[in-house]
Order: sequence, then structure tokens, then C-alpha cells
Amino acid sequence: MSADATSYMEQALAQARAAAERGEVPVGAVVVEAATGRVLAVAGNRTEANADPTAHAEMLAIRAACAAVGASRLEGCDLYATLEPCAMCAAAISFARIRRLYFGAYDPKGGGVEHGARFFARDTCHHRPEVYGGIGEAAAATLLKDFFASRR
Repeated sequence: MSADATSYMEQALAQARAAAERGEVPVGAVVVEAATGRVLAVAGNRTEANADPTAHAEMLAIRAACAAVGASRLEGCDLYATLEPCAMCAAAISFARIRRLYFGAYDPKGGGVEHGARFFARDTCHHRPEVYGGIGEAAAATLLKDFFASRR
């Protein structure tokens, strides 16, 4: 993984840690304009704070990045997420035309990319980003395990 990719995943992990401090499931996301390396948006989960089941880190980052560029598509942009996106977020990634998806921990229960719905593998999926899983997996998985262990 390149130094830039490591830096972007670190930013996503920082967002996940901030989410955990707010009592949210610790997931963070970063949207990057690939050609320039400019970070368009960062976000952490806010489902509890916003009383909104769609306020996943990926959804919030995609919304903010679209607002930043003034378009509904993020062609030429990459998304870094600390956890394998769920089916809802995978659909948003596809609709936004994200170029590449990098994610940390795999999610056998709720993931929608490599597990579960496998959204990008469906015939009805119009855009499939390049997908790279397991980036910063240990740190992301530890953050999630520690968060849920503290809740038990």
C-alpha cells in the first residue's frame, strides 16, 4: 500500500475513533480526488446522533464530497472506509461512480461487498469500483472489537 493510501486510511481510522468516543459504532470514511490527492470529505458514523439509520460514515462522506464538487457523481474519486461497506453503502458507492474502494476490516455479518449481498457482483449493478479489502485491517478490527467488548 502506498504512503498516500496509508495516510487516507489513517484519516478514516481517526474518524472511526471519534465516532466511538461519541458512542457510535466506530466506522470512518474518507473520499479522495485521485488525480490530485485532495481529500474531499471525511466522516464517521452518526446514526445515533442524527437518529438516522442511513448516517453511515460512507454515506455521510459521499454526501459531503458530492456537495464539495457540486455533482452527484464522484468519478475519479476513491473511498477509504474502515469496515467493509454494507449493501446500502455499496449501492451509494456504485451510484456515485466511485473509482476505487479501499476498506479495512471484513464484515461477514453485515458486509455487502465481499459478504452478504455482494452488491458489485450483481447483474443489476451498473458501476463496479475496483475493490481492495484488508487495508489497515488489524487496526480497524481491533477498534471494532474493543468498542463492542466495552458494551457487553
